[in-house]
Amino acid sequence: MTHPPASVKCLNLALQGGGSHGAFTWGVLDALLEDGGFQFPGISGTSAGALNAVAVAQGFAQGALEFPQDQASRHGASCAHARAALRKLWEGVGAMGAFTWGVPVANNPLMGMMSQFLSPYQTNPLDINPLRKLLQRTVDFETLTQAWGRDGMPKLFVCATNVRTGKGEIFTDARLSADAIMASACLPQLYKAVEIDGERYWDGGFSGNPALYPLIYRTECTDMLLVQINPVEHPDLPDTANDIMERINEVTFNAGLLSELRAIDFVRRMLAEGRLDAARYKNVLMHRIDGGSALSRFGASSKSRVDMAFLLKLFELGRKQGEQWVHDHRSDVGVRQTLQIVDNP
Repeated sequence: MTHPPASVKCLNLALQGGGSHGAFTWGVLDALLEDGGFQFPGISGTSAGALNAVAVAQGFAQGALEFPQDQASRHGASCAHARAALRKLWEGVGAMGAFTWGVPVANNPLMGMMSQFLSPYQTNPLDINPLRKLLQRTVDFETLTQAWGRDGMPKLFVCATNVRTGKGEIFTDARLSADAIMASACLPQLYKAVEIDGERYWDGGFSGNPALYPLIYRTECTDMLLVQINPVEHPDLPDTANDIMERINEVTFNAGLLSELRAIDFVRRMLAEGRLDAARYKNVLMHRIDGGSALSRFGASSKSRVDMAFLLKLFELGRKQGEQWVHDHRSDVGVRQTLQIVDNP
């Protein structure tokens, strides 16, 4: 049941990438959208998080164009369209896993072994990636272009890593395209770098998974919900070559995020002590749904598993955590932070 606009709370979304584990985030988003009690001024996403983010934006673009004047109808329609776009996206991912020719290279054991010795310029010279066609079937980028800046339309921030500079780059508004989304999800061991305006890009997880700063500087909303699907902590010491590499990837893909969280915590403490000007610095209220710990039991290798039964299992897990978060923390939004960022400041 959709809440009336007067009760809708402002909540920015920060969506982490993590391969097929992004289906967990699909479940979280489905719960938030079905509830209808939140608006999303900004959404930052990387890799699978970028795919989820652009699917949500597609739904809100449709709602913004259908009901430009009617706020209540627009919000309800946008949430419904966004849920449908997310389901279309992930059902398409599951369908790709049902056909040998459509399985992403990461899910092919032989190609996985070859990628240790050969580059994608050798193993995949035609740069075949079925995910691009699925994205283009799911998201109408012309509709997005028409809707940017309209009432109720979230700002979208997609992070990719510039291969030449090593820095993260944010694609938004007019620069957002299918190429930008594919760049954000481009694992260099598996696919050729994506070229945009003469620059080449790899997965955004190397530089911001996801990037939080655009939500701070380019939206007015103070609350931010991080949907995290890469575990920060790991209880066991990896002792095989594969486990060591998987843990290195987890640490690498969380490093930028942890740095930004520490910076947010530092600013919050300086504001609380009156050592910073509250008129110049935003007091960000961080919230988190920790899918990383929930998903760790499946193992990092399951990030390349794309059969529909597995994706639906992750979806249901995400929905339950999303519903629980709404139940526990709806009243905290706009009032207090619920994520303890630094244990020992």
